[in-house]
Amino acid sequence: MGDLLGAPARGIVFGRSMTQLTYDVSRTLAKAWGPGDEIVVSRLDHDANVRPWVQAAEAVGATVRWIEFDRDTTELTVEYVERVLSPSTMLVAVTGASNLLGTRPDIPAISAAVHATDALLYVDGVHLTAHAPVDLVALGADFYACSPYKFLGPHCGVVAARPELLATLHPDKLLPSTDDVPERFELGTLPYELLAGVTAAVDFHASLDPAAGGPRRLRVLGGLAALEAHEEVLRERLERGLAALPGVTLQSKARLRTPTLLLTFEGRSAQAAYEFLAGLGINTPAGSFYAIEPSRWLGLGDDGGLRVGLAPYTNQSDVDRLLDGLAAFLG
Repeated sequence: MGDLLGAPARGIVFGRSMTQLTYDVSRTLAKAWGPGDEIVVSRLDHDANVRPWVQAAEAVGATVRWIEFDRDTTELTVEYVERVLSPSTMLVAVTGASNLLGTRPDIPAISAAVHATDALLYVDGVHLTAHAPVDLVALGADFYACSPYKFLGPHCGVVAARPELLATLHPDKLLPSTDDVPERFELGTLPYELLAGVTAAVDFHASLDPAAGGPRRLRVLGGLAALEAHEEVLRERLERGLAALPGVTLQSKARLRTPTLLLTFEGRSAQAAYEFLAGLGINTPAGSFYAIEPSRWLGLGDDGGLRVGLAPYTNQSDVDRLLDGLAAFLG
């Protein structure tokens, strides 16, 4: 995971899920918060990077402030972040890429703004890690959380951070368990069979660019760059096809985004589209996918829309089958 995320191995914490780890980190950090402190969360995020912070802040009397995003462009720029920062800001939680819309905020710019207030930055990288090269140092994140199952690995969670930062935190743990970093955060016995699967998933991504050589970190960067290029070509093909279909609204509009498209339909429900396409053997689920804040912010309620996601194994034939299926649904 250090090779995948550009992070030191001693800064990698494993857990049951990204959600569980974020709750653990939020409760640990909240020991130092109190009335007058401010915790910042965003309207763009999956609830796993919202509710743990909101609940931790409420438990100690800290104030929660919200980063908004542009409804028309689905962009979350650094300017939106700067509007809610103050000398009282303790932590900012924001996504590296929206799992609902694909929007990729400028994390390095956000990091610079957050650190100018001496606050910490917690980045939800669950969706981003599956689609683009990641470098913890370049992003400037203090904490970077992800889920290996999103990049073809097993169901578990990971948080990456600087070992020296982790050393300043003291989570609740059993008395005889080690206080070493990162083990002090890994409660109980780790699921070693899942960790073997994590390694296999990282090695798979390191193999995606046959021309890439050298240490695994370099091969990972080459493989993910190749994957990003592959998915971008397919996304552009898909969006050209969608533009020709009547009654389809593409909610995903940010300039920089993952190949994740949220669609809604004039006079038709996303759930009906999902069921129709499923009958054709095309898996495009409908909903808000735990991203209730952006879904509500866009006026879609908790229903969201039809989410189309591209992956390493997706090809042009898959895209064309989806477009044909949508045309049949709308016809």
